[in-house]
Amino acid sequence: MRLIRVIMQLSINTFALLVVEYVVPGFHLASIWTAVVAAVAIGVVNTLIKPILQLVALPVSILTFGISAFLINVFLLLLTSRVIPGFEIASFTTAIIASIALSLVSWFLHKLASE
Repeated sequence: MRLIRVIMQLSINTFALLVVEYVVPGFHLASIWTAVVAAVAIGVVNTLIKPILQLVALPVSILTFGISAFLINVFLLLLTSRVIPGFEIASFTTAIIASIALSLVSWFLHKLASE
């Protein structure tokens, strides 16, 4: 049962990346396999690196009312795009828009899947 849940989440995250690629100019995935690898990489980065960065940036995040937490998401998305071949983000502005779009699409799809 756990494996099915992991595969479902991976599918949702991959589809969310493909939707963001379609909607956001400058956000490019070379193939569906690149989207799968990027979805796995984003999941690993969000699980391992993001909590550490958020803990370190907590004082700044409190002072900026959470803007730094959002910027950490953008930075990690950019970092992932630099590491995965075939996953390209054209600019920082594109990364900001893509981060917002990815969050919204992913949230919506996870809500649909949970019902």
